[in-house]
Amino acid sequence: MKNYLNLILLIVFMSCQSSKEIEIKKTPFFVGTYTNEESKGIYKYEIDDKGLLTKVGLQTEIENPSYLRKTSNGKIVLAVSEVDENGTGFISSYKIEQDSLKLINTSKTGGAHPCFVEVNGKNQVLVANYTGGNIGLLTLNNDGELSNLLNVQQHTGKGTTPRQEAPHAHSTWFHPNKEDIISIDLGTNQLWFSKIDKSENKLVYTKQKTLNMDEGAGPRHLSFHPNKKWIYVLNELNNTISLVKELDESYSISSTISMLPEGFSEYSKGADIHISNDGKFLYASNRGHNSIVIFKVNQQGGVLELVGFEDVRGANPRNFSLSPDNKFLLVANQDSNNIICFSRDVITGKLTFINEINAPNPVCILF
Repeated sequence: MKNYLNLILLIVFMSCQSSKEIEIKKTPFFVGTYTNEESKGIYKYEIDDKGLLTKVGLQTEIENPSYLRKTSNGKIVLAVSEVDENGTGFISSYKIEQDSLKLINTSKTGGAHPCFVEVNGKNQVLVANYTGGNIGLLTLNNDGELSNLLNVQQHTGKGTTPRQEAPHAHSTWFHPNKEDIISIDLGTNQLWFSKIDKSENKLVYTKQKTLNMDEGAGPRHLSFHPNKKWIYVLNELNNTISLVKELDESYSISSTISMLPEGFSEYSKGADIHISNDGKFLYASNRGHNSIVIFKVNQQGGVLELVGFEDVRGANPRNFSLSPDNKFLLVANQDSNNIICFSRDVITGKLTFINEINAPNPVCILF
């Protein structure tokens, strides 16, 4: 009888162990959208450790939440509302709760059609207003509440193409290794450099105010290499990536490479750019060619070497994101209403299709 009971206990123990072993880990992520069709705001999805995607559902209703950011503590989500209401758009702060995003408050951004938001560890918030052609400065308190708009830095000038008839601020970034702020303006075809004057809570230009990109380049986004010295700027209009370096407190373009296959002449525009955590591979999205271009990063000088292209299995890959463990790459295809999941080979950098899921007008993926 004793042996029989021991056998039963052993079976129960092994069953419990087996259940633990097959338990699948799921990582949540948020999806920002344009709300001009089926979408109502920000949605929540999950990815498991095999790369399978599932939809959790609508988290909050908000108009055109085209770009999202989390605070460094991971408790607050910031979302721009890309609209033009009497010359301004809006930014909202949300507390992350289990089944929804709880609105804390909303502030003006200081310019029309905000398309990008950034926040640092000091809870300083920057917003790029595309149509306004300017950068808005705000702060967050410890409860995640946004201040009123503190300052607006207006860009001036224009480029040489039809999309560059006026300033169009497209993104703004805190340098990871110093106090510089790098703002990217597609319309003026420049990078703009500034700092925050803490005494007056305003943006002031640094000694080097701007860096001109190649004529007609149309800079849009950037990615910092993990060494915090190399900056890769994605140029939307001429479909290139420029390596920017700093020497003697002055930024300059070191090299530039095409994002498209040799001989490709059809319509295409660059959209998003990310580098792997180990700094060995860089990825960028092509809208029109509808692909993710893969580059290997030369660790000696940062020059990019083409690895290949991966079809995104959809249309208009506006934004994509690497999973926190860098095992997967997720692409938001705006015009085909789907999110694609690829596994990533950490040795070669190449991508392998896993699965896809429907999503209404997805334009931003935030882990």
